[in-house]
Amino acid sequence: MQTPRFVSAQRLGASQKGIIMKKIYPLMLIVILLALLSVSTVAAQDGVDDVSDDQVNAIAKQLFCPVCENTPLDVCETQACKQWRELIRLKISEGWTEPEIKQYFVDNYGERVLSEPKREGFSLLVYFVPPMIILFGAVILFRALREWKIDGDDAPEMGASSGFTDDSGDSDDDYIARLEEEMRKQD
Repeated sequence: MQTPRFVSAQRLGASQKGIIMKKIYPLMLIVILLALLSVSTVAAQDGVDDVSDDQVNAIAKQLFCPVCENTPLDVCETQACKQWRELIRLKISEGWTEPEIKQYFVDNYGERVLSEPKREGFSLLVYFVPPMIILFGAVILFRALREWKIDGDDAPEMGASSGFTDDSGDSDDDYIARLEEEMRKQD
C-alpha cells in the first residue's frame, strides 16, 4: 500500500514539526526580505512619479529630438522621445540638475540636440553675425532714404517750367519743323 506524500501537521509528531519549522523559517525570512526590497523599489519609483510634466518639459523643450529633424523633444511623439522624456524624469528624481541632464544628452547624441548652441568658440558667431547684418542693413536703408529725400528737394516742382503743360504749343511746332528739315536733308 502506498502512503500519501503529504502528511497533515496533526499526524506528525513534535520532533517532525520542529524539523519542518527549521526548514520553513529560513524560507519565511527570505520571503520577508524580498518583500521589503520590493517596497523600497516601489518607493524609489514613487520619486519618479513626484516629478511633474512641467519640470520634464522645461528641460525637454531646450532639446531637439536626436531622431526627428528640427522637432523639440517636448512635442515629439515618437517612442524614442517618450523614452527620453522618461529618462529626463528619472534623472530629475535622482537629483540631477538641468545642466547635467543637458550635458548627458550632448555627450550621447552630440551638440545638435541643443535648441540653443553653446556660447563659446565658433558658435559665438550665431549670436553676433545676425545683429550685425541687421544693423548694417538699417544703416544702408537710412542712407538710401536720406539720399532720395535730398534728390526730391532739388528736383524742380511740377508745373509750367517742367514742360508738361499744354501751353507749350510752340515747342511742338519747333520739333516738327526740325524733323521735316532732317527728312529733307536725307533725300
